[in-house]
Amino acid sequence: MKNFYDVIVVGAGPAGIFTALEIANKKPELNVLIVDKGRNIEKRKCPARINGKCVKCNPCGITYGWAGAGAFSDGKLSLSPEVGGRLLEYLSEDESKELIKYCDDIYMEFGANEKVYGLNSDKVEDVKYEASKHNIRLVECPVRHLGTELAYEVLKSMYHHLIDSTNTDFVELSEVEEIIIEDNKATGVLLKNKDGVFKVNAKYVVAAPGRGGAEWIANEAKKHGIKVTNNAVDIGVRVEVPNSVMDHLTKDLYEAKLVYYSDTFGNKVRTFCMNPGGVVSAEYYDDNTIAVVNGHSYSDQKLRTSNTNFAMLVSTSFTEPFNQPIGYGKYIAQLGNMLTGGGIMVQRLGDLLKGRRTDVNRLSKSTTVPTLKSAVPGDLSFVLPQRHLTSIVEALKAFDKIAPGLYSKNTLLYGVEVKFYSSKFSTNDKFETAINNLYTIGDGAGITRGLMQASATGVIVARDITTKED
Repeated sequence: MKNFYDVIVVGAGPAGIFTALEIANKKPELNVLIVDKGRNIEKRKCPARINGKCVKCNPCGITYGWAGAGAFSDGKLSLSPEVGGRLLEYLSEDESKELIKYCDDIYMEFGANEKVYGLNSDKVEDVKYEASKHNIRLVECPVRHLGTELAYEVLKSMYHHLIDSTNTDFVELSEVEEIIIEDNKATGVLLKNKDGVFKVNAKYVVAAPGRGGAEWIANEAKKHGIKVTNNAVDIGVRVEVPNSVMDHLTKDLYEAKLVYYSDTFGNKVRTFCMNPGGVVSAEYYDDNTIAVVNGHSYSDQKLRTSNTNFAMLVSTSFTEPFNQPIGYGKYIAQLGNMLTGGGIMVQRLGDLLKGRRTDVNRLSKSTTVPTLKSAVPGDLSFVLPQRHLTSIVEALKAFDKIAPGLYSKNTLLYGVEVKFYSSKFSTNDKFETAINNLYTIGDGAGITRGLMQASATGVIVARDITTKED
């Protein structure tokens, strides 16, 4: 690690990786430093994925490190600008599509598979038509599915290309204590790791933290007077059912993105991160003090399970004086952790509807066998607010009309699923803040919500920086 770099990127997720890739493509002479709290991708291990037992690694091997949470996620590349972020607020639809195509081609160059789901227009129209009968909206979105194992290999290939063949350095197990601002210009960072605290200077600083760094970047915004606005707070559960319930949707679409507005409260409820033949998993934030539920699946059919899981999230937009969307999400997650002794809770829908706790005996009778073996049977009504729980139940009942068997007593609900979207930063259309040469991108900056759009924001920033250097 040198004392000066042309560009410092905070966060080694897709937003940061694509910033470095595009800079190396456009201006290979520029030096780039990527910093992350986690480890090099080849050192990232999750004991829970190996032997089923979480030992609370610090930092969490799933959440932090090269490639971010995307390295061990389902690896879905959403090819519609309508899905996965706010790109359409900054670019036209044509520009957004062109940029997504550009990023998708890069993923292909590094080994992504060729198959794209959701291109069967007849099937999409059939599902869309059927959904409309029940006040459900299907969001059309072609998906390139990498799967957990291929996503890892693709992102590892990007790592070796950048580190071995470009002017890019990567520093692992390091945290940025502060972005240095002088005369309203970003001039570097204060970096902390096991060897101490270091000042590293730079012409440009790109803050690209994932969701694990959302609170850090929010604090930096407050410290430096950067304007932010509240994002919606997404809280809900992860649903798990037999493949037979969802196969008719996932076979062609892979992910059926469904939206419903609840009957009682009118809240938006959406399905998200659908994993056919997948596995429910846990991930940890705040130095392993908060456990939230997630899910993933593999591309290799031999590694598939007999269940499909997906998130069902309730979106709530709060107004002033509320300004703690991350804190609110963490509070709900902590309630669930409190009741389970620190883990993920699971409840059968039938028990929830009867107002009773799922216990070990009742769970053993479930025809849907949980894939997260460490989940603790419990009662989600002690965790989720009534507004959220009622909205989820009403949406499940509606979705059952197009996926019969979903509203079943043996449907499993895991909690809590929380998406830690930071407050949205005020930037120009190149994602530069009011502080010169300071950019904020990716999920942690409240701008994106998925691999593809996070990647796209990195390309936009890189192009702006290289243009300034011409």
